[in-house]
Order: sequence, then structure tokens, then C-alpha cells
Amino acid sequence: MSVLAIDAGTTGVTALVVTENGQISSKGYEEFAQHFPEPGWVEHNPEDIWQATLSACAAALRGSGDPPSCVGITNQRETAVLWDRRTLAAPRRAIVWQDRRTAGVCERLRSAGHEPRVSEVTGLRLDPYFTATKLTWLAEHDPGVWAGVESGNVAVGTVDSYLIARLTAGAQHVTDPSNASRTLLYGLRSGDWEPELCELFGVPAQALPEIVPNHGQLGRTDPAAFLGLRLPISGVAGDQQAALFGQTCFDVGDVKCTYGTGSFVLTNTGGEIVRSQSGLLTTVGWQEPSGARTFALEGSIFVTGAAVQWLRDGLGLIGTAPESEAVARTVPDSGGVVFVPALTGLGAPYWDPGARGLISGITRGTTRAHLVRATLEAIAFEVRDVVEVMTGGTVPVLKADGGASANDLLMQFQADQLGAPVERPVIQETTALGAAFLAGLGAGVWGSRAELRKTWQLDRRFEPGERDDPAYERWRAAVRLASAT
Repeated sequence: MSVLAIDAGTTGVTALVVTENGQISSKGYEEFAQHFPEPGWVEHNPEDIWQATLSACAAALRGSGDPPSCVGITNQRETAVLWDRRTLAAPRRAIVWQDRRTAGVCERLRSAGHEPRVSEVTGLRLDPYFTATKLTWLAEHDPGVWAGVESGNVAVGTVDSYLIARLTAGAQHVTDPSNASRTLLYGLRSGDWEPELCELFGVPAQALPEIVPNHGQLGRTDPAAFLGLRLPISGVAGDQQAALFGQTCFDVGDVKCTYGTGSFVLTNTGGEIVRSQSGLLTTVGWQEPSGARTFALEGSIFVTGAAVQWLRDGLGLIGTAPESEAVARTVPDSGGVVFVPALTGLGAPYWDPGARGLISGITRGTTRAHLVRATLEAIAFEVRDVVEVMTGGTVPVLKADGGASANDLLMQFQADQLGAPVERPVIQETTALGAAFLAGLGAGVWGSRAELRKTWQLDRRFEPGERDDPAYERWRAAVRLASAT
């Protein structure tokens, strides 16, 4: 038996066919367009996401000789998607998690004194990152579309619920607790949509999806809609919680970092709702069919891999993202250059949406290699910032995954900065793997988490070397400047 895992990310959709022994037998990938209609605005056309899903899945299925027995889904979180319940067509583009247009909405609610209560109920904070403020903005700025929401003709959800609607030809309007807990509308204690939050943000509760467990029988694909396949949808989770599951971080205190467009550090806190006073978020990791929930603390860093993409696309300093390692190795250090990649503000632990990117320490001798190396160092510094407040400065081991984890120089920087080993698995696409694991548990491909642990294989362990604390102090000083701009 095998599992088809769909990973609908921020820039493209990956589809994997995962075998019973946890190996990838085939893969498909399709990018989709990014839209930036105004500075700080980021949008996706939902239809583009759906077509990329069909294309990626078709490619993965063509490359596999083992027909899948079930489907798992993982997705970019917080992105607000609207679609017509009957036709499934989106009346407007989705507002992406990176979008900062709702900073004014957040400030208005904060000034009115709502943030303490919102944080108490949700474990989050008032920030444009989260879904509810995007919906408030839509209600205020796109009344024609919002009228459809209020009438019940237009559904509201995140990318997971949109894809499930498309996969089932509209039969299911559901989400899971890991995605729901990122909306500012979900109560950590109640485990459900909170009426007081729906009222605060102006979101009709009847437009929201039903919240279902992360694995089990969640729906079934419609063959007319999805490549002729009728398969159970048996697992779903937001991308970072899926990566935590895919890294088999099943024990309290296990920590992983996914290095993608942004970087996301999560630690398993078990059945306890742990609150942070240091800029971390409390979130649901996953929920069992029994209703038992596993929680996590999360540090969300908005721009890490995206900074490398900016070197490539914005400045033309490198031809490909993997080239960053070779270029950075041509110099022994960054030459005093510090780059704070606050290209969309700063996330954890600073939470400053007004911060702007900053490069300091430039001299006549600065070369592109110094800036490239400073970019890799910045990623390691950002993760150190989060790990130190999350763990009190000590972590036994950090499990690393995501595209940038393939960069050996970055992983060594990270181990040095943490003073702790960094372990990279053979399968670095642990977001999709987590979706496969959840779906396989839900459909009986695997019978227990112990079976899943046996499939995890180490690719390389990076042992910590000498830590450059002066460079880190220069970083901290530069962050203060970036926040002051």
C-alpha cells in the first residue's frame, strides 16, 4: 500500500507517493503564480493552486507503479480563501499569509484593548500573519464578495479546506485543528470556533468549515473532479505541524525547524497548553480521532529561504538558490556584513510588522560573496533567536528539514550558533511526509507511531563547533536598527 501526499506550499504544489516503508516512490511538482498588487500585499489565485495540485498529482501518479490507497494534505497556513459553494469558483484572489495589508486592522483592535483576550483564547497575537484580520479587511474593502459570505453562498476557509472542497467536488467543507488554530477564531481550550472572536472579527460562523480530527475518514475524492480517483482523504495538517509529525517529534520536548520560504521552529508540548511570554505562539499540533490533542510552541520566522530567493531574483547575485553555498564558501567570513532580512517585517520573537530589511557593515572590500554568506548567517541567527526563548538556551538536538536544510554550510552555521547537534533526515520533504504519515494512520497503512519512527533515517548529523558570539551580537544590534526604521 502507498499514500498520495499533497503539499500545497506558498510557491508551488508538491505531490509524493510514499510507500509503506516511508520511502518516496515518485514525485510531482508544479509552481503557481505569485501576485503583488501593492507593496506588502501578496495574493494567490485559488484556481492556480488547484490546477497545480492536479498537475503535480498526475506527475507523481505517472511515476509510481503502486496505486495509492489514500490521500493526505498539508498546506500553507493562514492564507484566506473564499469560494462559491456551488461552482467552487473563487470570487477573488486569496490573501496569503505573508500579506501585511491588515496591519491597520491589528493596530485598531490592539488600541481598543482586545489583544490580551485574543491571545488568551487563541495562543496567538494580533498580527497580519493570521487569517481573521484578512477576513475583516475583506469585509471592509470588498463588500460585494463579502455579501456572498453573509448570504451563505460563499465559503470561507484556508488552503486545506479549499483543496478538500475541490477534491470532493464540494461535498466537504472541513478543516483540522492545526489549521484552525492559526486563524484567530479557534479557542485552544474549547477546541472549536469561538463566537466572541467571530463577532470581534466580523466573520459569520456558518461560513467557516467544520473542524475534524487530523486523521481518520475525513472525506472521499470525487473521480470526476480528481483524476478519476475515488480515494479516502484520511489525513490533513498545516505545513509546520505536518513537518513536526513527519520528523516523528512525538515526545514532549522534541524540536524541529523547517527551512522554507520562512523558517518555523516547533517544539512538542504534549497535552499541555503552554503559554509563552517571549513572542512564541501556542498552537495545536494534531488531534486524534478520540479528541485528544497534542499542542506545540512555535516560533514563526517570515523570511529565510525567501531572502536567498531575493539574492537570486531581486539582486541577481546568484543563479540558483543552491549556488549560495558555493559562493559563501569562497570567503572565510562575512567580512563584518550583517543582513537583517525583514522583507515582510519581523516575526518571532520580535513581532514587528513595521521592521524593514537592513544591510550593515559594508566597506569598499565587500563582495557579493560576503552578502551571500551574511544571508546564510542571518538564517542561523534568526533560528537561534527563537530556540533560545523557546528552550531557555539549551536544546539536545534540532531536527532540520525543508529545502534550505540541504545547504551544508547553513546547517553547520546552525549547529555552531545553537551549540547543539543538527540532524537532517534522508527525506527532507518532511512536510509532505507528515501528511502521508497522518493519512496512512487514518487509513490503516501504518498501525502505530512506533512503526512510523522506524521509517525515519538520518542523512547527516552536524556537530557544533566554535560559536561566533561577536557576529551574533552584531546581528542583535542590526535587528534593533531594522526595528527602528
